[in-house]
Amino acid sequence: MTAIEVAKERLEEYLPQVTFVHSNFRNLKSELEKIGLSSVDGILYDLGVSSPQLDTPERGFSYNHDAPLDMRMDMSAPLTAHDVVNDWSYEDLVRIFFRYGEEKFSKRIARKIEDARQQAPIQTTAELAELVKSGIPAAARRTGGHPAKRVFQAIRIAVNDELGAAEESLTEAITLLNPGGRLSVITFHSLEDRLCKTIFKEASSYPDLPPNLPMIPEGMEPIMKLVTRKPIIPGEKEIEENKRARSAKLRIAERK
Repeated sequence: MTAIEVAKERLEEYLPQVTFVHSNFRNLKSELEKIGLSSVDGILYDLGVSSPQLDTPERGFSYNHDAPLDMRMDMSAPLTAHDVVNDWSYEDLVRIFFRYGEEKFSKRIARKIEDARQQAPIQTTAELAELVKSGIPAAARRTGGHPAKRVFQAIRIAVNDELGAAEESLTEAITLLNPGGRLSVITFHSLEDRLCKTIFKEASSYPDLPPNLPMIPEGMEPIMKLVTRKPIIPGEKEIEENKRARSAKLRIAERK
């Protein structure tokens, strides 16, 4: 099932009140304009990957199932994981593995991939997972979960430009809120959370101004205020019911 199909099933009793849109986060403003809205009272982002997509082996997101390298959230998008793994330069692979996966063995893994694809294209998730594993020292593989986890995350983020889309959309979302409107963001890894925290901080802080000003110049006051100083995290009961919620963090800010 697609993410929209799952949402329709869960929101069945509210369907007359819901408009479903298949689009990218970065298109929020234009999609609202299509239905005649220029501002809203609240926006909730769930930046996590759709579980149905993760659980569909042929989509190529998981290192637990052998499937063609794909990882596209939008199947009409041109860039795939196969393109990234086989066509991107060694330097670009090192960059995304380190920046998006926080993988400290980025260079070793990228070199393994570069050597392998010179012999034949890397076609499947299983092939890639084994190459990643071979690039990580045995001692480091004993902790931290599956050794391919960080690299698969990095490639997925690159394929879908997840952080770029999130940054554009969150920044624009602030301008779409009515006074008193709230922006709530659920993140699932440190890169997303750091991005959200930075955007909220910038929107809720005073700019650098000369000291001893009698008053803040008009138009320079913060346009948001933080509702949550620290992120809200799931409790034990929620984690028991949904293990994927373990890393979730919720941050909320309000338009002044």
